[in-house]
Amino acid sequence: MPEQQNIEYKQSWHDDYLKWVCGFANAQGGVIFIGKDDNGNVADIADYKKLMDDIPNKIRNAMGITAEVNLLEEEGKHFIEIITELYGVPISLRGRYYYRSGSTNQELTGASLNEFLLKKSGKTWDDVIEARATFDDIDEKTVKTFLAASENAGRLPENNQGLTIPELFEKLRLTENGQLKRAAVIFFGKDPGKFYPGIYVKIGRFGKSDTDIIFQEMEEGNLIVLLQAVLNQLNHKFLIRSIGFEGMHRIEKGEYPLPAIREMLLNALVHRNYMGAPIQIRVYDDKINIWNEGTLPEGLTLAALKRSHSSRPRNPIIADVAFKGGYIDA
Repeated sequence: MPEQQNIEYKQSWHDDYLKWVCGFANAQGGVIFIGKDDNGNVADIADYKKLMDDIPNKIRNAMGITAEVNLLEEEGKHFIEIITELYGVPISLRGRYYYRSGSTNQELTGASLNEFLLKKSGKTWDDVIEARATFDDIDEKTVKTFLAASENAGRLPENNQGLTIPELFEKLRLTENGQLKRAAVIFFGKDPGKFYPGIYVKIGRFGKSDTDIIFQEMEEGNLIVLLQAVLNQLNHKFLIRSIGFEGMHRIEKGEYPLPAIREMLLNALVHRNYMGAPIQIRVYDDKINIWNEGTLPEGLTLAALKRSHSSRPRNPIIADVAFKGGYIDA
């Protein structure tokens, strides 16, 4: 059996393999076989008696966790099985965090580490209170735009036109104890870039290659402002509109269907990692590419995206507000 998400083979033991134990503990759990080659064939280990004492102690002393360590034999050859369970709290190895993804073990740093620690604490990035923000940082015009869109979509359970902004935000789960969450700033902030520098969209028009950039633009603002501003830029400057006539009437047809472009952009805005790089849109002669920061949700593959699959939003509060505003579907 080849190596996979929860199986790792090592011909001999090195203390560096504690990183793999840490990675399994932080991901889905797994098994490390010491004394097997990459194909799972037993290679035998001579010092198995000493390792049976050393390995459990090193795991406990380095990470404060326990793992099941078993000595096994096959055709007269010995190998060791280290079974690590999934832990509900973050596990570190000398202050560093590792995570098993596919058949690789990765050290978590920066935005990935922040997202991992939040997930282990039962939080998502957009659910965290933004202590630096107040209601003075909220754009009332954007709130009115949202209310008009939500009324048109019929997604809110009752008439919300008479609610104050704090009352509306509480209903949308955008506040906690009267304090704004990050989702509120992303969706309705006057200047979200003051809090999160990467919240803007870069648009480039390219020629025949990625190095042949003809011109570029950048748009900043909250999610609703960005949606409209980027669509306007694409429509008026970046995309070709073919012209035809029906009788005496001039007809302009977009290069791409507007609903498709809107859907792509909304997906990038709603599901991105807001602590990472800005959204990038590349327009070519024969294609358009929209890129956003962030990996696929755990357990979801590119193949699964092409068929019916459950929704696992990275930013569930932002996604919920976008749904209630009629910007996206469930």
